[in-house]
Amino acid sequence: LKTTVPDEIVNTVKNISIPFGGINLEDISAPRCFEIEERLRRELDIPVIHDDQHGTAVVVLAALINVSRLLKKNIKKFRVVISGAGAAGMANANMLSLYGVKDIIVCDRKGAIYDGRRGDMNPYKKALAKKTNPRDVKGSISDALKDANVFIGLSVPNVITKDDIRKMSKEPVVFALANPEPEIAPEDAFPIARILATGRSDYPNQINNMLSFPGIFRGLLDVRAKGVNEEIKFAAAEAIAHTIKDDELHEDYIIPSGFDRKVVSSVAHAVAETARKTGLARH
Repeated sequence: LKTTVPDEIVNTVKNISIPFGGINLEDISAPRCFEIEERLRRELDIPVIHDDQHGTAVVVLAALINVSRLLKKNIKKFRVVISGAGAAGMANANMLSLYGVKDIIVCDRKGAIYDGRRGDMNPYKKALAKKTNPRDVKGSISDALKDANVFIGLSVPNVITKDDIRKMSKEPVVFALANPEPEIAPEDAFPIARILATGRSDYPNQINNMLSFPGIFRGLLDVRAKGVNEEIKFAAAEAIAHTIKDDELHEDYIIPSGFDRKVVSSVAHAVAETARKTGLARH
């Protein structure tokens, strides 16, 4: 669309929505993406999903489910640090929180976001601060990473160092997802991270939201869903994760390939069943 004005985007999507069974939003920056998606979900009776937020968050959750299976640790007890408070960073924090992960710290360019921080805050960051960072950690991302189990990078290149990973807990998990240049060079992270994932196809464990679509929309369209909820996204993440069997899991194989044909059908089936169970299916 040749506009960045939320009202114009919302009205355009509403006007063209009649023949469609769902709307996939793409490449809308924060914070306007939150308002646009919220309004369209309220005003339309079909699923509306902002891919940059929820597609990424579903695949990250799937990868973390498999990390917990591989390391035999409870995902809900992970200490997670997220770099980036844009669309993807906030969506990941919200989804992990709703899934039950209790200790999440989100960092932006000013450092850790905490309740009461004054600088560089907007209404969405303020809401996020109230449900994350339970230990009230302040300071830089390096400070936040002390004793963390998981780092999730959804920001810019070169924001953490080898020393930052060494500050993390035993068996550190690093998802450096900035693309094409990640938050730390994979060659630097490989020797010290127990598990490393990136957004790139030339390294193991590519976190790519193509794993969540088209399976999510295939399932929603199959039941003519009226909307989408968190249970549907959780079901999609769990379907992606369990495409890999227990005896196949490995540090270099925590997430299936985007070319694995089982993924789309597994996700579509799980989404359709969950839509029926949660009352969003028309048939």
